[in-house]
This record gives sequence, structure tokens and C-alpha cells, in this order.
Amino acid sequence: MISLYEDPVFTFRFEEDRLVDRFQLEGVPFGALVVVCQWAADAPDGAGPELARWLVGDGGWVTAMPPLLVRAGGGFVVRREAL
Repeated sequence: MISLYEDPVFTFRFEEDRLVDRFQLEGVPFGALVVVCQWAADAPDGAGPELARWLVGDGGWVTAMPPLLVRAGGGFVVRREAL
């Protein structure tokens, strides 16, 4: 099956402080490399400085090692690494 639309980036934002140790990316295959960046409101795609690079596990789950500390009103952006 050919996908008609694929999110170029996934944005996670939080109203309160949060320690994120795991998150899910729908439609991203097992073993894909993703780049996690700090969320930046002024960036065109919302991606600020790079925080980490991780591999996607079963079911689109990514284990954040070490966990991400996100402050209230902040967030992070995830995109697939181009091969």
C-alpha cells in the first residue's frame, strides 16, 4: 500500500513539566533512525537544536535514553533521518 500522506515531523508539546522516557510515532517503521530536536516556535518546522538520535522500536515506540526533561510550555520535534 502506498501512503498518501506522511507527517514530515511529529511535534510533542506539554502544559506542565514532564519527564518523557518513551513516545510513539505512528507510521514510522521499526528500525528507522529519528532525530529529536527541542521545539522552537520561530523555526519553520518547529525544530530547534538537536537533542538526540534514536531508533524506532516495535509499534513505532521510541525509548528515550536518557529521558527528555520538557519544561512547562515547551516540547520537542521528531523527524526521520534522511538516508
